[in-house]
Amino acid sequence: MLSSLVPSASVDLATPTKGRHSRQNTRVQTTGLNVAAPAASATPALTRTAVSLEYASLRHTGHCPLGMYVTPSPDSLMVWDAVFFVHQGYYTDSILKFRLTFPPDYPDRPPVVQFLTDVFHPLISQQDGTFNLAPRFRPWRPKEHHVFDVLHWVKAAFKKHALDEVKEGDCFNKEAYRIYRYHDTTSSFAALATQSSMLSQSASALFDKDHPSMAGKGSHSMQFKELKPDQLDSLRKRLGLQDWEDVTE
Repeated sequence: MLSSLVPSASVDLATPTKGRHSRQNTRVQTTGLNVAAPAASATPALTRTAVSLEYASLRHTGHCPLGMYVTPSPDSLMVWDAVFFVHQGYYTDSILKFRLTFPPDYPDRPPVVQFLTDVFHPLISQQDGTFNLAPRFRPWRPKEHHVFDVLHWVKAAFKKHALDEVKEGDCFNKEAYRIYRYHDTTSSFAALATQSSMLSQSASALFDKDHPSMAGKGSHSMQFKELKPDQLDSLRKRLGLQDWEDVTE
């Protein structure tokens, strides 16, 4: 259940380090680079401890942004899978899967953030889903910045005030930036953002493990399951939830 998972953490874009022992590494493709997710045996104990403490800290009040859920990958503590339910703004109702990959020298360098769900956003590469955290963490300061800071920035980047401040040089999707910045109104951008939101809610995007948007990105440990009406009713009763009709009356 998503309710049993811990919400958000901190991350930023940094030049990823290529692992020396490639046979022990799980590779995540990012914009023009290979980000190595070291196996436990190849990761320094200090790094594993730092990452573990970061995850544990997400339970503190305010550390996890509302609408985000994060869990370490079953295959590696150095990879966290996350889901972001967008509640407001141009991307309202989007359901976005993303991933944090920690470098072997974390916290000296930040994790890499990659969206697995296709989304039309100035800071997100359309090629591989890499998200640019540099506008918020320039430079990354290991003693000041944490994973929860990054997750808060990921959430903020989908709001209007952040989009208004984005610079073209920081954008991985120049087309999205130009549509947002240079058109007389934001209606065209809003329509494309809404389209992204609708596609992210589609049955194929939520339930199909082989969805095209996942190509080359590996599997995501948070899997959605489509429930039949009777299964949904049973689950709602078990959780003590009211029917939607009863709530809105």
